[in-house]
Amino acid sequence: MSSFSKNSASQRAAVPRTVWMLGFVSLLMDISSEMVQTLLPFYLVTGLGASAIAVGFIEGLSVAIATTTKLFAGVVSDWTRNRKTLAVFGYGLGAFSKLLFPIATSIDWIITAKAIDRVGKGLRGTPRDALIADVTPPEIRGAAFGLRKSLDTVGGFAGPLAAIALMFALNNNVHVIFWIAVVPAFLSIIVLIVGVSEPERPPREGGPGLRLRDIVRLNKWTWLVIGAASALTFVRFSEAFLLLKSQESGFQPAWIPLTMVIMHAVYGLTAYPTGRFSDVIGRTGLLAISVAVLFLAYAVLAYANSIGTFVLGIILWGLHMGLSQGLLATLIAEAAPQRLKGTAFGVFNLMTGAVVLAGNVIAGLLWDTYGSFATYAAGAGLSLLALPVLITVSRMKARQAPG
Repeated sequence: MSSFSKNSASQRAAVPRTVWMLGFVSLLMDISSEMVQTLLPFYLVTGLGASAIAVGFIEGLSVAIATTTKLFAGVVSDWTRNRKTLAVFGYGLGAFSKLLFPIATSIDWIITAKAIDRVGKGLRGTPRDALIADVTPPEIRGAAFGLRKSLDTVGGFAGPLAAIALMFALNNNVHVIFWIAVVPAFLSIIVLIVGVSEPERPPREGGPGLRLRDIVRLNKWTWLVIGAASALTFVRFSEAFLLLKSQESGFQPAWIPLTMVIMHAVYGLTAYPTGRFSDVIGRTGLLAISVAVLFLAYAVLAYANSIGTFVLGIILWGLHMGLSQGLLATLIAEAAPQRLKGTAFGVFNLMTGAVVLAGNVIAGLLWDTYGSFATYAAGAGLSLLALPVLITVSRMKARQAPG
């Protein structure tokens, strides 16, 4: 397809209603999750006496659980050809887990609640992304995944804003805020059930059904994208460390959620335009730029001893997220064989989850041993190592096909 015809098709095609509905579902669940997550590191450290290593382990383990589950969900969604049912079950587990945080009295309770929440996230994330790939024309996939990410991040800054307001209104009563967070979680399930429909698909071909060995049958380009995404994910530590850094930089406890408000605002404003832009110029060059931005974010945060410097680092972090997250999903959607898209998203999430666990434990160990500067300095150094990987992938992609 020529550049002109590709651009014209992108302008004519509208983002499908299903993508909008899935975006609103993500928005509601993210409001609930961020009301909890933005206060959880503070609560773990000051309320339950957890260390930074424990925070890093809990965050990393949570992501690893979610991503392992995503592999299972992806394979099953390809086999059953019913993505919505898995998504509903996943969002249901996420909503149920929110009931556990208000009654948690120990770190073990928090780990249990996070584990259930992450299993739910794993079950819903892969079929949701595969469903977006199913219903979206190829020429606007960047826009579709970018839109879903942007709506998700609206919840990402609405949730922390609600947490700030409630911290003031309720005199820092974290438990009551955790109870209030239950409401949008259950609303997301209603929107999903009522507003999203499965697209019609041709009958599944005969032969063996559920086969985990299909994982190794993913094509070379899919594995290349997964490898590049794993390198990028390893060097980006959990946002929990941003929340811990906010206290060092001068934020009072009630204002800590503002960290996520700023980050998600920049993330949300960037993700959709980035997706649209990538439909025109390609994806992987923008990913390489995102790694350079991540390096700058780490460098600024390492020296952030004031609120102003810290906010600059958070803005750069949000910009990195907006430049990278939607594009990674889009690349998987483009690279994977049609009948194995769910499996491809599952493997993608499994690999990135494994490296997240390792990266977060390292970040927490550095924080407890040498302080926050060591954590962010290490992140900056690792980002420089990841940048050549993304540049190499970009060049390989350019030799194979446009965009």
